[in-house]
Amino acid sequence: MMDTQPLYDLAPLVQLMLLGIVIALGPLAWVGWRNRGAARGRRLQALTVLTLFLTFDLVLFGAFTRLTDSGLGCPDWPGCYGSASPVGARAEIAAAQDAMPTGPVTHGKAWVEMIHRYLATGVGVLIIVLTVATWVQWGQAQRGTGAAPAVSPWWPTFTLVWVCLQGAFGALTVTMKLFPAIVTLHLIGGLVLLALLCVQAVRHTQAVRGVPPAELAVPLRRGVAIAGVLVALQIVLGGWVSTNYAVLACTTFPTCQGSWWPVMDFAQGFELWRPLGLLQDGSHISFAGLTAIHYAHRLMAYAVLLALAWLAWRLSRADALRVQARWLAGLALLQLATGLSNVVLGWPLLAAVLHTGGAAALVVVLTWTASSSRHALAPHGSFAPSRAPRVSA
Repeated sequence: MMDTQPLYDLAPLVQLMLLGIVIALGPLAWVGWRNRGAARGRRLQALTVLTLFLTFDLVLFGAFTRLTDSGLGCPDWPGCYGSASPVGARAEIAAAQDAMPTGPVTHGKAWVEMIHRYLATGVGVLIIVLTVATWVQWGQAQRGTGAAPAVSPWWPTFTLVWVCLQGAFGALTVTMKLFPAIVTLHLIGGLVLLALLCVQAVRHTQAVRGVPPAELAVPLRRGVAIAGVLVALQIVLGGWVSTNYAVLACTTFPTCQGSWWPVMDFAQGFELWRPLGLLQDGSHISFAGLTAIHYAHRLMAYAVLLALAWLAWRLSRADALRVQARWLAGLALLQLATGLSNVVLGWPLLAAVLHTGGAAALVVVLTWTASSSRHALAPHGSFAPSRAPRVSA
């Protein structure tokens, strides 16, 4: 059944777009009702924060989709066997499930995959609304009939372009049968989307509350940037571990397979462009290759945890960014606990989803920290008394 199903079937595209609009109407109505009578800037701020929150939820559900092996629950895109929902594909799904009861296509996996697509479409509609609303406000400011938006309209425009690229990678994830590089790039793209929305949410909040960025000494600002780079590299390695199913290559800690330096094949492990479980020559990736993937992520984790601990300690010394410092410390502990749980408890689903969620939250908090601060203007001051805003819808 899966072999004869076209990879792309655009027949349900219009229905899915309409469903995305319906899904987006709920958040839009909630923002409109809660901020009735508020200034346009406040409504735009609330919608941006809510879109950020829902995008975070989408990243979590994407992790759940991947970790429950539901990524191929519907073997075509954008629908399911050419239908807008698994209801219309009951016969095809049942036939595939009967042929392979534990295979990639089952009724449950099909629903998980399609719900992920529905949520992604809804988020896309919200970003379209953000883009249009920001351009409208910018146009009014140009005509002198309103205040300028807190962010350039090119920010949400680029975010819209990015979410379209995410949709393309989502399609390739299915049509290329969980190609590890594509799935990893899809994960990274989701986290970049979070960062883009977070920057806009912080700037809108600063404008609404009239709060200037906190001033940080140049070395500490560089420390935030370095920590961000380290976390980004670790997320890429973590995505590579997950998409290659290399989590259980090491099931002990702190050693791996009873050794501090187990047998590893980095050339195989980091051969990037290849199908899942295979090398470019068609042979299966070795256990030593999977071990190299796992252990590289583990070694990098030590550097990341040290960097986050140092950054949390330094930021905690300033009132302006003390909230971010507590978040960084808590998330670092969460990542340590869930990472260890994945190894010693056999990759439990809850710990695996929380591990991805912790990584996404680190991206948001580090972006929040960077967007809420600037280089200190005073030559010898590390911090100014201004407080960084807490974003809220």
